[in-house]
Amino acid sequence: MSFLNRGGKEWTPDYLVAIDPTVCIGCGRCFKVCGRDVMTLFGLHEDGEVVEDDEYDDEIVKRVMQLNNPDACIGCGACARVCPTNCQTHEKAA
Repeated sequence: MSFLNRGGKEWTPDYLVAIDPTVCIGCGRCFKVCGRDVMTLFGLHEDGEVVEDDEYDDEIVKRVMQLNNPDACIGCGACARVCPTNCQTHEKAA
């Protein structure tokens, strides 16, 4: 699936499908450029499990982005352009 942009060039959406928590540094840059609520910042325990409850904030050793609403992604690629660690996986629209 591809479209024409305003200038007449062909453009194919590149959707965010995964974020690698072992590479993500939780900087939040991707979150800031995405206005579609696709990602959310989560805390991780020492063992790498997600901290589900804010009550356990003292157990957080690292923060990382996770997909929150992948269906809201429009494939613009802004998140990939600002990511300093290249921790995201994107796929072209079928």
